[in-house]
Amino acid sequence: MLIPLLLSIIFLLAGFVQGVSGFGSALVAIPLLCFVIDIKSAVPLCILNSLVITTYLSLQMRKHLEIHKIIPLCLAAVPGIIAGSTILKQVSSTIIRVGLGSMLIAYSLFSLFTKPTPKKLHKGWAWVAGFLSGAIGAAFSAGGPPTIIYTTLNDWEKDTIKATLSAFFLFNSYLIAIVHTLSGLTTVEIFTYFMISAPFSLLGTVLGSICYGKIPRDRYLQIIFTFLTGMGIMMILSD
Repeated sequence: MLIPLLLSIIFLLAGFVQGVSGFGSALVAIPLLCFVIDIKSAVPLCILNSLVITTYLSLQMRKHLEIHKIIPLCLAAVPGIIAGSTILKQVSSTIIRVGLGSMLIAYSLFSLFTKPTPKKLHKGWAWVAGFLSGAIGAAFSAGGPPTIIYTTLNDWEKDTIKATLSAFFLFNSYLIAIVHTLSGLTTVEIFTYFMISAPFSLLGTVLGSICYGKIPRDRYLQIIFTFLTGMGIMMILSD
């Protein structure tokens, strides 16, 4: 009974975070899930819940979506997802946990201490970001950082960034969920956990969307990235 309760609380928080910012559900959920279930179960479970979160946000932000911005991201993500799923299936949980913890720390510190000036990036960077997000997403369920960095470095409007991220993560999540299922990574137990936690993911996303624009974005992100740095350290040091 304790595990379903903890999963529900975790995905309520994860949905809220992504509802507010347009990203971050996996970055919040995965470190916390690792204290409840094995990371090889946490990753496919997080991907399934991401389907709920990104579907809602994509529908909400659809009028701000510019299709040509996500096409290279989506196409490049396909080979990345195949590579990442292979890594998840064959590499030990310890290596994955340490790798994800290191990635969380590096990304969070980058976000906390750098303020890059937005500009028009070469389209080639979209392909790089898409591939890396696909690979990291399939292996760790936290493939957001490459695409988040790419979109925020571009001189795009706030709503355009959120719409692009939501649509890309929607595509990524559905494709990764299919690959995880076909490769046997998504089990009956994981699907049962998903059925329990999905309503809380949706509730958190709705609440976060209501707060979107009401919370000072810079202060909010500072809190989140400081929290993620601590979680990354805990993941590396945990047995």
